[in-house]
Amino acid sequence: MNAYRPQAADIGFILFDVLQAQDRLAQLPALADNADPDLLRQVLEEAGKFVGEVVAPLNRDGDEIGARFKDGAVTMPPGARAAYQAFWQAGWPALSGATEDGGQGLPTVLEMVLYEWLSGANLGWTMAPGLLHGAYECIKHHASPELKASYLEKLVTGEWLATMCLTEPHAGSDLGLARTKAVVQSDGSYQISGTKIFISGGEHDLSDNIVHLVLARLPDSPPGPKGLSLFLVPKFYPDGTRSAVVCERIEEKMGLHGSPTCVMRFDEARGWLVGELGKGLNAMFLMMNAARLHVALQGVGLLDAAWQKADSYARERRQMRAPVRQDPSQPADPIIEHPAVQRLLDTQRAWVDAGRVLAYRTAIELDVAKHHPDAAQRQQANLWCALVTPLLKASWTDQAFHGGSDCLQVFGGHGYVREWGIEQIVRDSRVAMIYEGTNEIQAQDLLFRKVLADQGAGLLATLGGLEQDLDRLDSVAAVRARTGLQQLRELVGLLQAGGPGVALQLYPVAGDFLRVVTLTLMAWAWARLDAAGAAGQGGTAFARWVWPELAMRQLIIRQALGAAA
Repeated sequence: MNAYRPQAADIGFILFDVLQAQDRLAQLPALADNADPDLLRQVLEEAGKFVGEVVAPLNRDGDEIGARFKDGAVTMPPGARAAYQAFWQAGWPALSGATEDGGQGLPTVLEMVLYEWLSGANLGWTMAPGLLHGAYECIKHHASPELKASYLEKLVTGEWLATMCLTEPHAGSDLGLARTKAVVQSDGSYQISGTKIFISGGEHDLSDNIVHLVLARLPDSPPGPKGLSLFLVPKFYPDGTRSAVVCERIEEKMGLHGSPTCVMRFDEARGWLVGELGKGLNAMFLMMNAARLHVALQGVGLLDAAWQKADSYARERRQMRAPVRQDPSQPADPIIEHPAVQRLLDTQRAWVDAGRVLAYRTAIELDVAKHHPDAAQRQQANLWCALVTPLLKASWTDQAFHGGSDCLQVFGGHGYVREWGIEQIVRDSRVAMIYEGTNEIQAQDLLFRKVLADQGAGLLATLGGLEQDLDRLDSVAAVRARTGLQQLRELVGLLQAGGPGVALQLYPVAGDFLRVVTLTLMAWAWARLDAAGAAGQGGTAFARWVWPELAMRQLIIRQALGAAA
């Protein structure tokens, strides 16, 4: 089956016609010189070529041969190292890094598009560089000048790769239970001892060094999250000696066979503090938040890859007579003409296109939050990112798996066998609902930390901005979006009226609330797509097959609130 094909024109339409990214970026002094649409389109074209010609063809071998472990070393699938060396030497990891650090100073949204495409083309391979930007930001903002001098440029360029060592065998998302020890030495370094699991890219042969960022606690640190500090432990030290970090094994997984998921043991490995003692999570969150948006775009990319395969197959495969548009000269019609198949395919298109609008806007807002000269604009951008990132991560990874399964359905029995490649997408996509905070954790984060913490004020302010945006639009799609925004306002009012005692009743429906916000923002996205003249059946599919879910989710929440009363 054909490999994944990045479509630069589709991305350009969303960036420049739907979101007018060039106007928003031109307001930022640090990026104004790089906001020219012709420049950005050229970068997208070249990125698409690299992904389609170099990375995508490695996907099948990555799945079938996979990463191999022997005597503590990991050998990546054929072609993976050469592709990675070409990747960093061409400057792709450095797209949005600051020029003073060795980066190219381009908008963050270009990096996000690149990783969306890489994920759709070959997620196993993409897992290795996926944490680079987060590690770079973490070290840039929290590390000592000495650590920056040794590691910052190597990470911004991608010459060296990085890991995020959080999870331990007894502690998954509850990081406060971590036991890995850090003991201070006379020279100011630390000895790190403990075992970390599920470490993507903990050991491999893609790059000449690996920089591990490790959560650990000092012997006298308090229990829980406040006792955690962050440390940098490289695979190789500047003098060429190897650290006491050992890969014990790699996990045999449901999918992502091309990505080594390692059990890493730190045997009094020498490392250095990043940030302040007891504030490791503060530093690590820079990595985690960046990773969550990357994971959301993994969902978008994988769903687009599944749709591409299913759409191509449905146009060629003939089965039975379609209710309309039958060709009497043929014994059967292409299955894309069957309404049930049309619904499956068009629904995924509705999710992909709306997801891109929301994710790309979020990437733009990250730059606004960092660079806009107006403090109020920076505050609004930070609020958008805080609210939208968890729902992007949860909703689009969920849709990648379930929508990918719907795309497999288009193939019939052929989808269940390996040669078509669609079953790999279903397997590879499943873990994205789990890592970087399970989708249930994302839902609780949105409802309790982002909405109820300020009694809905931030969310209502964000909804007000969307309503103002819709004021200039006069279409059925805009009316639908305005209706959704008003209903969400009413729902927030019910949450406010419930008082502190309502929280316990809302835990089971946090996922339903996240879904309500997701569907409402999708309606806004489709109003913008419609206003820009978006072609295809995605908008119709959203109105017919996705939007009706809103009423069900609202009813579930209202029933929970009624029970609380």
